[in-house]
Amino acid sequence: MKTTLKLFTMLFCVASFAQTTIKGKIIDNTGLPLPGSNIVVVGTSSGTISDFDGNYTLTIDQEPPFSIRVSYTGFETQTIEITANNQTVNVTLVEGNALDEIVISASRTPERIFESPVTVERFGIKQIKNTASADFYGGLENLKGVDINVNSLTFKSINTRGFASFANTRFMQLVDGMDNSAPALNFPLGNLLGMIETDVNSVELLPGASSALYGANAFNGILFMRSKSPFDVQGISAYVKRGVTSQEAAGTNDFTDIGIRMAYKFNNKFAAKVNFSYLEGTDWFATNLDDKDMQGGTRESNINYDGVNVYGDNVSANIRDVALQLEAIGLAPAGSSALIPSVDVSRTGYEERELTDYDAESVKADWGLYFRPWEDDFEIQYVGKVGTGSTVYQGAQRYRIDNFSLQQHKLEIRNDDFFVRGYITSDKAGDTYIMDVAGPNLLQSWKAHNVWFGQYVGEFIGQTLGGATADQAHSAARQTAEVGRLEPGTPEFQQAFDKVTSETSFLTGSAIRDNSKIYHGDANYNFGDKIGFAEIQVGGSYRTYRLNSFGTIYTDADGPIDYSELGIYTQLQRSLDLNENLELKLTGSIRYDKAELFDAFFSPRISAGVTVNDNHNFRASFQTGFRNPDTQSLYIGLETALGTLIGGAADNGDRYVRDYSVSQFAQNNLGQAGTITQAASAAYNNSLGASIADGLSTHDPASNGSNFIGNSSLVVPEQVSSFEFGYRGKIDNFIIDGSVYFNNYTNFLANEQVVAPLYGDVSNFDLTGYDPNNPASVAGLNPDTQQILAALSNDDFQAYQTYTNTDQTVNSYGAAIGVSTKVFDGFDLSANYTWSRLDFDVAENPDFRTSFNTPEHKVKVGFGKTELFTNFGFNVAWRWSDNYFWEASFGDGEIPAFNVLDAQINYTIPSLKSTIKLGATNLLADEYFTAFGTGFIGSMYYLSLTINNL
Repeated sequence: MKTTLKLFTMLFCVASFAQTTIKGKIIDNTGLPLPGSNIVVVGTSSGTISDFDGNYTLTIDQEPPFSIRVSYTGFETQTIEITANNQTVNVTLVEGNALDEIVISASRTPERIFESPVTVERFGIKQIKNTASADFYGGLENLKGVDINVNSLTFKSINTRGFASFANTRFMQLVDGMDNSAPALNFPLGNLLGMIETDVNSVELLPGASSALYGANAFNGILFMRSKSPFDVQGISAYVKRGVTSQEAAGTNDFTDIGIRMAYKFNNKFAAKVNFSYLEGTDWFATNLDDKDMQGGTRESNINYDGVNVYGDNVSANIRDVALQLEAIGLAPAGSSALIPSVDVSRTGYEERELTDYDAESVKADWGLYFRPWEDDFEIQYVGKVGTGSTVYQGAQRYRIDNFSLQQHKLEIRNDDFFVRGYITSDKAGDTYIMDVAGPNLLQSWKAHNVWFGQYVGEFIGQTLGGATADQAHSAARQTAEVGRLEPGTPEFQQAFDKVTSETSFLTGSAIRDNSKIYHGDANYNFGDKIGFAEIQVGGSYRTYRLNSFGTIYTDADGPIDYSELGIYTQLQRSLDLNENLELKLTGSIRYDKAELFDAFFSPRISAGVTVNDNHNFRASFQTGFRNPDTQSLYIGLETALGTLIGGAADNGDRYVRDYSVSQFAQNNLGQAGTITQAASAAYNNSLGASIADGLSTHDPASNGSNFIGNSSLVVPEQVSSFEFGYRGKIDNFIIDGSVYFNNYTNFLANEQVVAPLYGDVSNFDLTGYDPNNPASVAGLNPDTQQILAALSNDDFQAYQTYTNTDQTVNSYGAAIGVSTKVFDGFDLSANYTWSRLDFDVAENPDFRTSFNTPEHKVKVGFGKTELFTNFGFNVAWRWSDNYFWEASFGDGEIPAFNVLDAQINYTIPSLKSTIKLGATNLLADEYFTAFGTGFIGSMYYLSLTINNL
């Protein structure tokens, strides 16, 4: 027992720890305090930030002498030597430039952004205060090289360097080291469940591949959000934001956003904090009625109309085939099918606005307990986060995310040299449902599809016999079939709607169930002050996925799907003073990763930075990245308007098995059964490319048609090799930061469109001798080919969008440059330009979809002043985007060019430690959209009060 007590005492008591405490105040050259200034001990990651009055206190386990570095965005960094304990160090910072800011993300160690080996963007407390956007997350859009695609009012998706989507699994988002991707989706829902504005300490963004340090999915970039420590920033801070949103389709609607942070330092050993925020408003209405079936079509002009934001009209049938079926069972006179044209007719769907209330809501809270047993940098943290919200998400379909919840729990042990953390992330779908599925099943619940089409055909026959024209017969047939339609707003409609949106079987319902989880652990140790010749870091991570959507998203109807991945890495960094005007900084890292489902591989990164005369830095880097196929790429099995979306894991296709109806023609003439069972694995072993629909009409009889074979390959990890060159520097009064990059992708992962015939063996497919201008040539083809052609002509096939890799070359390249300066006696002026380009031969790969989804040109300009006069500031931000083509599983379409103007004015009340801000986004009220199928983005006008926030 005594031995145990001794060991316990050795672990939790300190024999001799040398501690040094320093304190002081940070002000600018006019005497105003600089809240949120960074104070960092040189050569370590230990530090603190100043409070609202500019005061700070820093305690570390290091004896003097040592140096501290003091920095603040827009001011020159100062380095001060500490020579004694309890020293008071007051610092006056001279206004300078953002190149002196300290960042951590680029190398996992503190360094000036000026000396960072790769491109990095920073959004600090000053930028958060001055952003013209309605919140700090939206303000990130004004950073160089950053794209934000607006899914809905509360769901924005960040991306860099191309290949954007709302399901952006190429881009990571870390909140205090935790990946806040929703396990069921494998990507973050913007800031819907993220960080509260009053708790944000800094935001850093790394564009491009960073897998060597951050592992799988650090592919297109990473967003790092770091919160304020309760040891450094105590007290109560809060904000209240009220305003309106304005959109032509939705009208003018109120919105409210409130948040509070409470932090308390009990003593030098223990501190805690709690955050809470609530947002409510009305989402952007999606009311695009454009016809996906026929350009310029409407419900009145196209009998097979399929509106973009109309659901249920994707249920379509060939009415000649319906007539043949009715004849076969004696419900139509023999020979009456001859009166019916062979055309497709769609049901009358419901507009999206009739299937959702567009309420937008976000409720989130987090709490943390922080323990420093030895009153130094050694810290034990427990952090919990929970969030729930309602929004609209567009993936392969349009989801009404309602009462979706996400929670995270983290335990972390850390000091200046290391961290070890583990966390769990879990989600629940709440009352989420798919509007694309709700529409058809709502129609089915009122009147079964076969009954509706039967009534349509019956009336068409009657009208034709009565002498009506085809247009008159179609109009009368639809009117007859629509008798008894459930009308929105009626009790009957609401009852049916509630039933359809609560049932999880997609045969009758549209609800999503999910309780997926991610278990993650990672660690890092920095030997920076242990090894003299270089800074060396080692680390690793382990993650387990547990998919549990009960068959509503993934092919996990028979039980959860588990798989895992791990990685280890090391980095070496060394600075060399070549002469008094020339410094060289070299960085090299390598990572080893092994996923349970795939072979292991290595990801290296090397970079070099040369600093000339302290004002110019040139950098070059080569880095590799990898992306393990995400959860959807592996195990999704979901019916969409464009076909079944199916994951490419080796065991996935056979998990998704469905029965499909066979045309009456095939039953009568080919001896096929009324239904045929097909596994989705057919997309990978018995399919044709979707381009065959157009390609057959121009087929060369001398060709065997092997170019039409689909049979997508199973997924493997995607890899990228990235080359980047950049410059940061100060020339006269101008701060310049620019870069160019080239990315080469191997095994590029995306979607391919294929069709799997319900009968016929594709391995025997041979079109030699087939002449599209001579129908009799079909007789000379082998039986399987004849059956496949019959299946294609009679809609006896299932369309799939597979996840797969291409063996073709995919390259992207681009450049970005930003310039900032002071004009007119202290006004801030900044501008940046981004150029992005895809290099891929679409003509050679017509069925492969890269989904680049990025404008070639973007321009952003900012103008403002934090102190136009005493305590009054303003900021104006303008951005322009070139037009681009959006390609996604929901649908494809052109995105027109747009320009947006945001503006704000603010007034600080020092005696109340408060700031009032009046702002507007999209002040020009020129509505725009960033993706095909989403609602138009209107304007927001708001007034906010922020109390006691740095």
